[in-house]
Amino acid sequence: MTTPFSDHLTTRLTARPHRRPRPTGGCDAAGRRPRHPRAACTGAPSPGPGPDPGALASRFAHRLVEVLTGARSSGQLMRHTSLDGYGQLASLVRVGALRRGGAADRPRLGPVHERSPSPDAVEACVRVDLGRRHHMVAFRLEQRGPAGQWQCTAVEAR
Repeated sequence: MTTPFSDHLTTRLTARPHRRPRPTGGCDAAGRRPRHPRAACTGAPSPGPGPDPGALASRFAHRLVEVLTGARSSGQLMRHTSLDGYGQLASLVRVGALRRGGAADRPRLGPVHERSPSPDAVEACVRVDLGRRHHMVAFRLEQRGPAGQWQCTAVEAR
């Protein structure tokens, strides 16, 4: 004996699953997708104006403070800094610009204040609280190279 529910279930199990239509963007004339992901980018329009300077400065500030407090190695920021910027960062790490008072002192970052003096540069500063001590960290990010990668070109901490 079949019930309306079992008929519905049988139909549901034997029916073809719903398939989403394939996106046509990035396909060649024959409708095939390119083998390499970057091959789809040739001739494609640029994605837009780029990342939000505030979000970019905030993400970099967190990573920078982790390096300055010793929670992250400075080598992890090497590809995100210019040669001069990395030299400044390494000297700040060497002199211990942001020393922790104790193991329990975790850095707390205040709001990141940023400004863009030009479309390809962002200058930012952030207050860092380490226990009873307060520090200021300032840095400059610039778009460099043919890919337009953002790199830190200057760092100061007091």
